[in-house]
Amino acid sequence: MSKMSWSQVDLIREAFHYQSRFDGATMVFKIDFPITDDPGFPYLMKDLALLARTGFRVVIVPGAKEWIDAVLLEHGMVSNYVGTTRITTTQAIPFVEMAAFHVGARFMTGLSASRVDAVIGNFVRAQGLGVVEGRDMENTGTVDKVLINAIRRVLNEGMVSILPCIGYSPAGKPYNVPSDEIALAASTALGAVKLFIVSVHGGLRATDYALPENIAVGENHHILKLTPHEAEAILKHNEDKPLPELRLALRASRAGVERVHIIDGREEGAVLRELFSNMGAGTMLYADEYEAIRALKSADIPDILRLMEPLMRQGILVRRRGEDISEKKADYVVFEIDGSVHACGALHDWGEGQGEIAAIATDPACVDMGLGRYIVRYLIDRAGQRGLHRVFVLTTHTQDWFEFLGFIECSIETLPAKRRHTYDHHRNSKIFALEIENQDKQC
Repeated sequence: MSKMSWSQVDLIREAFHYQSRFDGATMVFKIDFPITDDPGFPYLMKDLALLARTGFRVVIVPGAKEWIDAVLLEHGMVSNYVGTTRITTTQAIPFVEMAAFHVGARFMTGLSASRVDAVIGNFVRAQGLGVVEGRDMENTGTVDKVLINAIRRVLNEGMVSILPCIGYSPAGKPYNVPSDEIALAASTALGAVKLFIVSVHGGLRATDYALPENIAVGENHHILKLTPHEAEAILKHNEDKPLPELRLALRASRAGVERVHIIDGREEGAVLRELFSNMGAGTMLYADEYEAIRALKSADIPDILRLMEPLMRQGILVRRRGEDISEKKADYVVFEIDGSVHACGALHDWGEGQGEIAAIATDPACVDMGLGRYIVRYLIDRAGQRGLHRVFVLTTHTQDWFEFLGFIECSIETLPAKRRHTYDHHRNSKIFALEIENQDKQC
């Protein structure tokens, strides 16, 4: 048997990491209709079935626009639109309903081939749009409520839930509801950790758009990830282009969906590569945790002393007074949630291109949120922006945590001269460092 390559081993490690992280999590897949006619559609269904069998809770929202157009045309009807929204007439709604459930059945059939059960249901309560720009939208509606209890019963049985682009009023009147609206509403109502937008366009490519600076670009000019602010900037730079997938992704991110992924459903394995590898296969829009991190204000000093006090009593942190913090206020940042300070940290520049990360403290009530890790990442980025090539920490109790973050133990001789002079030999702290330009470089 040939030896497995390191790249294969790394891929397996990544897969296990992400599988354990998202096990039992709800993920919504909004899949445009042209994908169902692509030769790769059966492979996409196999991948979604695999996710469902391995503990993920899968919700599918099929797009049906092109098929609805074809069915209506076959019966001598052509839709009118207000903007991009179809006016669904009373005569058209029976055919729209039939077409939407037919598309849903394609997904059910594809999943059945992998022995995964699915349920197509009336999971969306809708209300009519009424009159828009002077036009009666008739049987075109919007989401009033997602029936999450019904969906969760399906998911709890290990089945896939399929939400066609039809919603019903409390009286049972059917409405044609845009699949984008259903995907957005379902993602937020179910607390989905991910929304996948699967289309024939896929992730964004840098060569296709005018981009602001500092956008992460991978191989073949593939835009790897964006924050909401970066997505907004791209939309402003490209106002002449529709970019419907990016607009939906931004709305979902602003609505609280942690991660939104735009991928090309025609690429075999795109969902798995996007989900189980760091590089991914499309473009990810992610909530920017740094938006909650800001500079320290004088009024925050009592709050961070409160956070630090238990750690100072235990000897984990060096004793600091309010005056000490005020003197180096510019070095400190805080993590603010709903107007309250819940974590803090500092970056002290000691010269020689080195900075010390210090005073990391987190509210015990928020320990599971990883705020300390966000603060450290932020300070590492800040150090790089300031031209520092190395950051270090001095610790007596938290060496495992810093090693997990990539820091490597070093000797006192590696510290800048000013810091060596102030080193407390009685405290005997261990020194861990991270090379910013090359995190694999040894001390």
